Amino acid sequence: MDFGTLRYEISDRVLVLTLDRPDRMNAFTSRMCDELIAAFDCAEADDDVKVVIVTGAGRAFCAGSDLERGGDTWGKFDEHLAKQSQAERYVGDGGGRVTRRIFDFNKPVIAAMNGAAVGVGITMTLAMDIRLCVPKAKLGFVFAGRGIVPEACSSWFLPRLVGISKALEWCYSARVFRAEEALDAGLVRSLHEPEDLLPAAQALAREFIDNASAVSIALTRQMMWRMLGAPHPIDAHELDTAGIAALGSSGDAREGITAFLEKRKPDFTDRVSKDMPEFYPWWEDRAFRKL
Repeated sequence: MDFGTLRYEISDRVLVLTLDRPDRMNAFTSRMCDELIAAFDCAEADDDVKVVIVTGAGRAFCAGSDLERGGDTWGKFDEHLAKQSQAERYVGDGGGRVTRRIFDFNKPVIAAMNGAAVGVGITMTLAMDIRLCVPKAKLGFVFAGRGIVPEACSSWFLPRLVGISKALEWCYSARVFRAEEALDAGLVRSLHEPEDLLPAAQALAREFIDNASAVSIALTRQMMWRMLGAPHPIDAHELDTAGIAALGSSGDAREGITAFLEKRKPDFTDRVSKDMPEFYPWWEDRAFRKL
């Protein structure tokens, strides 16, 4: 598929999405927003894609929103919203549209941050499952320093990833900090030299592909993320029970047990496109009740 702001490259069941505006440090635009959403739509529909890695071209991951309009940059949102109906306004800001799409995605997503990630450049990664980064990369939740507020649903994601105190410190100060601080806070999994970054992300993706059922991963991803907001363990118990009941007799479950007993790697064949249990997506089903 052809994109203007991204490179979409599949190799050995891993999709590498590369933000591709290196002359602008991969600054985020409305077109990039639309293309990222379209790319995740394509990846979700393609059973040959098992894991997505998101990285950047050139020396930056993403330097945030493109500020080519200067002080009028944020005014464009007022102009846009003025033309929308009340219902349409729930579509929201572009960064939020991207993170919501990633949140609903049914495959693992790894951020391989090859350089600076500031503003939406860092908030877009919060809905991704794992973040790897190069040493000394500049990161920042700089919104208050620009006279605005954190976007891309980051007020939901960031405190869950690093805790409320660290999230507020970073947002209140609006300071740019280094990848090493993000590593200490748990926002970043590991640091890698530039030449080792994508190989490390690929190796992690390979672990997921070789060792686990794609259907199991799809369910586990949504169970983990959505249980972050559940009020009581009973909500997880209900969901666990439904999942075990639905997958227990699946082809992948039989293969997983057989492979274990035969001391070999499993060969899972169930597909996310057609073998998800009937209760999925349970969060959209008002009839989903306690078991």
